[in-house]
Amino acid sequence: MNDLLETVRGGRILVGDGAWGTMLMARGLKQGECPEAVNLENPETLAEIASLYLNAGADIITTNTFGGSSLKLAAYGLEERTEEINRCAVEALQPTVGSRAYISASVGPTAKILKPYGDTAPEEVSESFNRQIGALIDVGVDLICIETMMDLSEARLAVAAARSLSTDIPVVVTMTFDATPRGFFTMMGNSIQQAAADLKDAGADIIGSNCGNGIEKMVEIAQEFKRHSDLPIIIQSNAGLPETRAGELIYPESPEFMADEAKQLIDLGVAIIGGCCGTGPDHIRALRSLIDQHRNALPEEP
Repeated sequence: MNDLLETVRGGRILVGDGAWGTMLMARGLKQGECPEAVNLENPETLAEIASLYLNAGADIITTNTFGGSSLKLAAYGLEERTEEINRCAVEALQPTVGSRAYISASVGPTAKILKPYGDTAPEEVSESFNRQIGALIDVGVDLICIETMMDLSEARLAVAAARSLSTDIPVVVTMTFDATPRGFFTMMGNSIQQAAADLKDAGADIIGSNCGNGIEKMVEIAQEFKRHSDLPIIIQSNAGLPETRAGELIYPESPEFMADEAKQLIDLGVAIIGGCCGTGPDHIRALRSLIDQHRNALPEEP
């Protein structure tokens, strides 16, 4: 595989994978259980999910480490196994992924609120991210993806942790925004313009958004990022907002609908397009087909 940053800066659009939580729940993970415990107990499940996304055409496969920070794992009494949990997540994927795709280390929020709004000191959060990201880098991931961030201050701490451990590993950051009458803002009140400036200043290489919105709103979010940043943009949308039908939670946006709307992301020059909650291999397969059609339609280089 070529260097990730060199690839996206050269204009090639990469396809991310889709949701992992719903895939794990379909394979026995129960509500309230720690998703990252699967890394220790059933690593073969991770390899199976990775294979499904690889065969659907994903260029990037995500590790099952979204809640793998020591602060987050403490809620399940697993903080002492932080390094092991993160290492096992990567090792479960490596034989299956090989050189077919990049392995993206997922780093999610700690679920703590920073002082002065909450009771957690920035130093505690930094140490938690250092432990997780250090373990992920040591085992050989291709990039760090700090995702679903709603507090720009916490996102900056995660980027700083990654950068203190490696100056050259690609660092991707995605924030989650809500639509308001005044525009898009995170839960903590951060705007897209503020996020674009602060994340670049912190040392992020690729920025964008995941979760919280279906593909139509994500197109609007991508437009805002392109207005305020010259960094490569990543968009990973939900398959719409969840609805309850006949007692079952479903995500309404079909693979075909998502791919059709994603044409606008291509026109905007978004570098990485993938899926979040409610998306599965069929959504990724539809995105892969769309992006392949786009690539085949481009004039050949002289």
